[in-house]
Amino acid sequence: MDNWQEYDNAPEDLVLSSRIRLARNINGIPFPNKLDVASGKEVVNNIEKAFYTSDEMRENYKSIYLWNNDSLQNSKYFEQHLISPDLINHKDAAAFILNKDETISIMLNEEDHIRLQAITGGLNLPECYKMANKLDDKLDENLDFAFDEKLGYITACPTNLGTGMRASAMVHLPALTMNNQMNEILKVLTQVGMTIRGLYGEGTKAQGNLYQISNQITLGYTEEDIITNLEVVVRQVINQEQATRESLIKAYKYDIEDKIYRSIGILKNAVLLNSTECLDLLSNVRMGVELGIIKDVKKGTLNSLIIDTQPSTLQSKLNTKLNEKERDINRARIVKEAFNKV
Repeated sequence: MDNWQEYDNAPEDLVLSSRIRLARNINGIPFPNKLDVASGKEVVNNIEKAFYTSDEMRENYKSIYLWNNDSLQNSKYFEQHLISPDLINHKDAAAFILNKDETISIMLNEEDHIRLQAITGGLNLPECYKMANKLDDKLDENLDFAFDEKLGYITACPTNLGTGMRASAMVHLPALTMNNQMNEILKVLTQVGMTIRGLYGEGTKAQGNLYQISNQITLGYTEEDIITNLEVVVRQVINQEQATRESLIKAYKYDIEDKIYRSIGILKNAVLLNSTECLDLLSNVRMGVELGIIKDVKKGTLNSLIIDTQPSTLQSKLNTKLNEKERDINRARIVKEAFNKV
């Protein structure tokens, strides 16, 4: 699978990434929030034994123990979409298994004992599911998963009962946002068992006009049903976004072009950039690329900058803690260097 941050899909493609996440628990062991630190670390050890059963697995994957890291390092992993806030909240007994390409992340002792996620670039949900299912089967060979014939996989949260699967796609929706249509979109999605969230999923606001569309219901549906339904919904939302763009361009062609070119000008020359402004400007440039107005900027560059300019990732790359002003200075420098290379 391709790492979504480096993925250069077609200019008109509005989907940045696809993700499949499977929730699993070990039969007979309390959920992570009921475990003490020693018991939690024992769960981590047992899952590792079930996973690292060959030289191939040991060569291509590594375990990262949150209890060994400082808050900055753990926050960086969150900004990279490799772990969740819940995993950080359980950091004294939490870990995750990561592959070399950073397309597979298996969180241990999050809300459930195992949260296995596969993420790749573009709208490629079947590819993600194929890889996630392969690793799930491997773990299932050596672990006794909590499973009920009627309810499916037993999970800490009832909304994950059934397949235990969450499928999601990260989509760029600037026109629907500008046209104040996102609340309407949310209402429609809720009616069909879907939801839409911000850049970092549940409980987060949209930043840079980026949204995660995902299924809400797992019980009573097969994995294939969930993927098919989500793909249909994502394409419908994209069609609405494109129709709205056409309407806005007809009415405000020069205003939109000016906004796009001003944004790339600021990104190439700014001395100070805060996180919010940076993501908004990157969104404007991305829309310019998607509309064919900007032709020399790659999607992979924009994807990487979304993560590289986040506060913890930025500081981690520079290997130093920075105050807000210093982060703004270095963020502007990193963006300027990236854009001046194209």
